Amino acid sequence: MQWSWEFTYEILPRMLWATLNTLMAAGIGYAIAVVLGLGLALAQRTPYRPVTMVVREAVEFIRSTPLVLQIFFVYYVGPQYGLNLSPWVAGMIAIGLHYAAYLSEVYRGGIESVPKGQWEACTAINMSTMQTYFRVIIPQALPPSVAGMGNYLVGIFKDTPMLSVIGVAELMHAANAIGGQHYRYLEPYTIVGVVFLLISLPSAGVIRAFEAWVRRKLGMS
Repeated sequence: MQWSWEFTYEILPRMLWATLNTLMAAGIGYAIAVVLGLGLALAQRTPYRPVTMVVREAVEFIRSTPLVLQIFFVYYVGPQYGLNLSPWVAGMIAIGLHYAAYLSEVYRGGIESVPKGQWEACTAINMSTMQTYFRVIIPQALPPSVAGMGNYLVGIFKDTPMLSVIGVAELMHAANAIGGQHYRYLEPYTIVGVVFLLISLPSAGVIRAFEAWVRRKLGMS
């Protein structure tokens, strides 16, 4: 089968629309993961050991099971417990929860890299736990965490094709639909690969630039 430019131009608008859906899925999923991941990291550092153990085991369970299984579980098992979600919402929750578990470990590593003297100084001046975290610890833990957070941003983008298994209209779903409709898979699959390369490859430079900006902003460079 030879490449057809005429067919490529015909399907390009549909693939571009699917690209926007993919970027939206990755962005929303990552936003959920960033916020929830921080919550999971802090929950593993509470003085209440039962809470810490439960959260830690939950994080390990999520990290140890496939993302596609979690997507199926949220979308197909959820309705049995009254949780009826659209494919988009179920996909965002599953992918956000999955990467939140990974980001929680990135946050934990950054927090543990802060010298213990910082904690002792905050205790000495009677700062509360939340004040200590958000005014002193997290600002110092953020710069060493940016690289890992950036890597997972690229990872979440590359994992969005898994959402096609529940009908989310992202790139891979559009490519499969076009291929099945026209019995031509070369062009749509090639476009998918090119789009992922064009977005993923420059991301490393953007992440490094953002890390340098964060360090300058916090006076750490």
